[in-house]
Amino acid sequence: MPTLRVATFNINGIRSRLDILLRWLAEAAPDIVCLQELKAPDAAFPAEALRAAGYGALWHGQRSWNGVAILARGMAPLETRRGLPGDPDPAQSRYLEAAAHGVLVGCLYLPNGNPQPGPKFDYKLAWFERLIAHAQSLWDSGHPVVLAGDYNVVPTDALDIYDPRSWRKDALLQPQSRACFERLLAQGWTDALRTRFPEDKVFTFWDYFRQHWERDAGLRIDHLLLSADLAPRLRDAGVDRWVRALPGTSDHAPTWVDLRMTRAGGRRGRTRRG
Repeated sequence: MPTLRVATFNINGIRSRLDILLRWLAEAAPDIVCLQELKAPDAAFPAEALRAAGYGALWHGQRSWNGVAILARGMAPLETRRGLPGDPDPAQSRYLEAAAHGVLVGCLYLPNGNPQPGPKFDYKLAWFERLIAHAQSLWDSGHPVVLAGDYNVVPTDALDIYDPRSWRKDALLQPQSRACFERLLAQGWTDALRTRFPEDKVFTFWDYFRQHWERDAGLRIDHLLLSADLAPRLRDAGVDRWVRALPGTSDHAPTWVDLRMTRAGGRRGRTRRG
């Protein structure tokens, strides 16, 4: 049965890390990729380089900050939404939605929210509320949906962070942030990585400072949520940690899910990739 790989990767600057992105695409060959923190205006997005690598792309850039993109292997993704409904600040490029390879993918970069308390944290929670409302409409539609991206939320102390003590005041661990994530999951979405590793510490982000990567002092803040139709199709999920070990790389690692698809929905048959 064909397998579809959907991945998310906070690239943390697509122009400076294009070579790393292209190397990962060549080695991992994901079918759909959600990118965050492009940190580039639309005109600077490397569409031609990605096309040469076999990927069609949609992007919503922003100079110096934010920016999201969706890549699809062997095809052009079909845009269905740019920005969340009711967003009072559309200049912040944080949400892009498209159809590709038989699924609908929402690519999101949720606000960090630091410092908190304060206006940035208030903006984070307000943005989260709009995401929850839109996610409910996607869930109710019955379409096969993956909500993938950098959620800037550490769901639990026990399994999603190396040690919460020095992060207690950070917006990523605040009860309000976690409560929003829990409300999102309560709609019925399946947290693919946690389902695959129910009792293991799994990280997707390692800060550049204090040798966090070398000490494996990580956090899990990049998530892929699956709709009711896709959850039973979960075959595997994981983190491409080797990308985080490359020189000059992002502080995030690509995170992915493999889904069993029908011949109509999947691209093609493939062997399992580790």
